[in-house]
Amino acid sequence: MSRLSEVRELVHARLNQMPDPSRRDSAVIHLNGVSLAAVLIAEKRGMDPELPAAAAMLHDMAAYLSGSYDDHAHKGAAMAKGFLQELGIFNAEECECICSMIFHHDDKDVTDSPYDEVLKDADVIHHCFHDPSKPVKAKEQQRYEKLCREFGLKK
Repeated sequence: MSRLSEVRELVHARLNQMPDPSRRDSAVIHLNGVSLAAVLIAEKRGMDPELPAAAAMLHDMAAYLSGSYDDHAHKGAAMAKGFLQELGIFNAEECECICSMIFHHDDKDVTDSPYDEVLKDADVIHHCFHDPSKPVKAKEQQRYEKLCREFGLKK
């Protein structure tokens, strides 16, 4: 089994413990959607897609499992570190990279490391393209426009 498959299996096992099936379904859709977007972005930018895809699967777990988005990125990085230690399949440097992506993913108006940027952009892609009838959030507008240019989309 691939490392990404192991991360996905752990995430789905934890999400399956959520009592509300509607919230669980939303979590599964969002985490898998962001993971797919992270792979596409990383590939387009000539980066290894495995770590961004894994980070995307974990990035909102703190919010989903706690029911609160309060400081969810920072809490999520700590939670992800525990999950990654439990899995034991990533080395210390890879764990640090994954946790950094999660820690910074809500800082959409700040530019961080190239890997951090992949997760931020993947999150924006899913927010903006999963339901195109919804308006783009103000804090994501600039990043969304940049992504449209990068991918040659007319929006």
